[in-house]
Amino acid sequence: MTLPASFLARPIAHRALHDRKAGRVENSVKSIKAAIDAGYGIELDLQLSADGHAMVFHDDDLDRLTAENGAVRARTRTGLEAIELTDDGGTIPALEDVLALVTGQVPLLIEIKDQDGSMGANIGALEEATADALEGYKGDVALMSFNPHSVAKLAEIAPDIPRGLVTSSYRAEFWPEVPDQVRDVLREIPDYARTGSCFISHEATDLRRPRVAELKDQGATILCWTIRSAQAEAVAREIVDNVTFEGYLA
Repeated sequence: MTLPASFLARPIAHRALHDRKAGRVENSVKSIKAAIDAGYGIELDLQLSADGHAMVFHDDDLDRLTAENGAVRARTRTGLEAIELTDDGGTIPALEDVLALVTGQVPLLIEIKDQDGSMGANIGALEEATADALEGYKGDVALMSFNPHSVAKLAEIAPDIPRGLVTSSYRAEFWPEVPDQVRDVLREIPDYARTGSCFISHEATDLRRPRVAELKDQGATILCWTIRSAQAEAVAREIVDNVTFEGYLA
């Protein structure tokens, strides 16, 4: 399995083409429409609703991007769809509605957020909801997660959808919820072959890691997150096949 060529033909807008000052926040319908209009690929994040639906939202909780608070997973799909996104005017969309909007116009790189809490094996419901939503979708799509257990589950339930690992330097200050020993293991990307991945999306400031070069030599597609300037993009493109960007027009 390989990543479709469309994922390499155009830069990928991180959490869609958001610009909060312009009234478009992360993962919103407005940001998704803006990315489509600009011809960019789109990276999206998924969280699980209380009643088992894949919702397009980055954070575990509602506080940063809405006037509500508490866990996303404590609310139903209907409840989440009624919550207004601060500085945007839209509401939290379900994956099915985003797919109906995009309809294959641009490729979708979808990150399944860790539901275990510490990159463990307590996963499954969000992966199942995602696979259900994608059944019959005709556009180019790829799935990824930081949690290798999630990617392994996707290999089981959606084997025909390209999948990959989101990878990182796993510095302790940025991953306080993940045990030291787990971070030490994940840092070296040991699960690439086991999960049947065809790409990684690696932390942009850590692209010189030898394991990244090793995987590239073995034929892995290398993406990266998150590029925030043309200068950083130029440096990253010495290594990567494509960039995920925000804050400027790649």
